[in-house]
Amino acid sequence: MNNINKALFLDRDGVVNIDHGYVYEPDKFEFVPGVFTACKEFVDAGYKLIIVTNQSGIGRGYYSEADFHALTQWMIAQFAAHQIKVTDVYFCPHHPKKALPEYLKECDCRKPAPGMLLQGIADHDINPAGSIMVGDKISDMQAASKAVIGTRVLVRSGQEFDALAIDSADYVCDSLADLPSILL
Repeated sequence: MNNINKALFLDRDGVVNIDHGYVYEPDKFEFVPGVFTACKEFVDAGYKLIIVTNQSGIGRGYYSEADFHALTQWMIAQFAAHQIKVTDVYFCPHHPKKALPEYLKECDCRKPAPGMLLQGIADHDINPAGSIMVGDKISDMQAASKAVIGTRVLVRSGQEFDALAIDSADYVCDSLADLPSILL
C-alpha cells in the first residue's frame, strides 16, 4: 500500500444531507445546498470522495440494510448526475445500547471509533495525512483524529458546538459549501 491518494471523507447526515433523523427514503433526503458544487471542486482537485456514516437506525429496526443500500444507490446516482464520482460509502449499523440483538454491540466502526475511515484508507490507498474529514459531530472529529486524518472540519449544520468540539477540529464552518474557499 503506497497511500498515494487523498480523500475527502464526509459524514452523511448533517453534512451531505440535512439531518431530518433516520432518513432512508429518497423523497425525505434533502441535499445540503451547495454540496454538489463543493464536492465537484474537491474531486476535480484530485480527492476521492468517501462517505462514512453511522446508521443506528438499521440497528434500532427503523429501516433495513436493504433500505439503506437502496437510498445509497440513489444518492450516488444524484452525485453522478453532477459529474461527481463517489468512491465508496461505509456505514455502521451497530449501537452499543439501543439496537436489535444482531446489531447490539461495541464495534470498531461506529464513530468515534475509526474503523470506517481505516477501511477506506486501506481499500483505496489513501494518505490520511493529506486527507480531510468533514463531520457535524465531535465523534466525527474523534474518529478522524484516531485515523490520523490530516485536516478535520466541523460543519455547524445549524447547530452550536461546545468548546471541546470546536477544539477537536482544524476548521469550523457553516456547511460543506464553504469548504472549497477555505481549503482549495
